[in-house]
Amino acid sequence: MNIEHLIFDKGPKRVGPFSHAVKAGDFLFVTGQMPTLPNDPTKLVEGDIAKQTHQVMKNLKSVLESSNSSLENVVFVRIYLVNFQDFDKMNAVYKSYFDSDKLPARTCIGVTGLAVGASVEIDLIAKIS
Repeated sequence: MNIEHLIFDKGPKRVGPFSHAVKAGDFLFVTGQMPTLPNDPTKLVEGDIAKQTHQVMKNLKSVLESSNSSLENVVFVRIYLVNFQDFDKMNAVYKSYFDSDKLPARTCIGVTGLAVGASVEIDLIAKIS
């Protein structure tokens, strides 16, 4: 199986030593995205969990589009939340990015902290278009 490591100049800047995504066979494994500003991985978008979740989804969408895929091709999502009291607010934003009849499989994990002080991080697996 051919494996391709993808790093993009456009889109979210990386906060660590990793690829934005890795293509393996027919699947794309997208690194967890943070609610960081597109051009500065050290700064979070200002606002509550809803605004942070929107920024994470925009960053994921950017990586998917740069990889010739889209949110419609997502098969599995992992969400990391620092505060589980944010669960409902995060879900309200998250579900707005997907067709309600074609939601991906998902896991949501409570954590004690995330890079750059984020409240939410999301990674995913998608089928390549």
